[in-house]
Amino acid sequence: MVHVVPADPQAVVAVKKKAQSSRSWVLLDSTGETTVLDVDKYAIMHRVNIHARDLRILDPLLSYPSTILGRDGAIVLNLEHIKAIITSEEVLLRDPSDENVVPVVEELKRRLPPMNAIQQGQDYTGGQNDVEGDEDESPFEFRALEVALESICSFLAARTLELETAAYPALDELTSQISSRNLDRVRKLKSAMTRLTARVQKVRDELEQLLDDDDDMADLYLSRKLAGTSPVSGSGAANWYLASPTIGSKISRASRASIATARGDENDVEELEMLLEVTPMIYFSC
Repeated sequence: MVHVVPADPQAVVAVKKKAQSSRSWVLLDSTGETTVLDVDKYAIMHRVNIHARDLRILDPLLSYPSTILGRDGAIVLNLEHIKAIITSEEVLLRDPSDENVVPVVEELKRRLPPMNAIQQGQDYTGGQNDVEGDEDESPFEFRALEVALESICSFLAARTLELETAAYPALDELTSQISSRNLDRVRKLKSAMTRLTARVQKVRDELEQLLDDDDDMADLYLSRKLAGTSPVSGSGAANWYLASPTIGSKISRASRASIATARGDENDVEELEMLLEVTPMIYFSC
């Protein structure tokens, strides 16, 4: 006869807690303020209203390709070490203590300042901020997305430069003296460059796939979708225009996109298309 020994209830609870261990996130709101969160996946899913399958893409223990997904109220972003959820008002970034993520957090804090601080800065600097004003007035989700794209592109470009810096002397040395040591060194550098090229290509493939589908790009306009959830009457539209931060100043690209939305042009994706095309080209030749 086989005797079944009942499991220790406390041990079972401990195992369950370990399996559902909390993850570390950093929350950046629209003012640039940061809050470190130590919560489980269910709290994150409830906060940003996404499915478990979307959150699974950001699991560092799983290997998922580069992904940019537009959901009802969030953008799910998986680009190498940058694993983020962007809403129209906040950014959730995974593993904020990672050495590669820390610079991303700092850049987000710098690029997501309070709107009133921007306006005060313009009062003191006059017309010097006219060019930067277009960036400042872009939808929150696009400013966050731009930081993420710039960060991953600059990261991969830096890794490429490091390999190139090591490769040229190795090739010169191999040319001057063919030896097993020099051959092995060049072989390792070539393998590293092949792996890096594949990583860069994965990011480019995701951006190109997104650029090929206007509907997918339209899904990333979170502020536009949020504004479209409530009907706008004639007087409401007038109030919306008066509340726009660009009244009395040059209308930015973001404002034109918002105005296009109020007029019913929900398929205008020009601003996002420019962001997705130009940012990688700054770092990589296409």
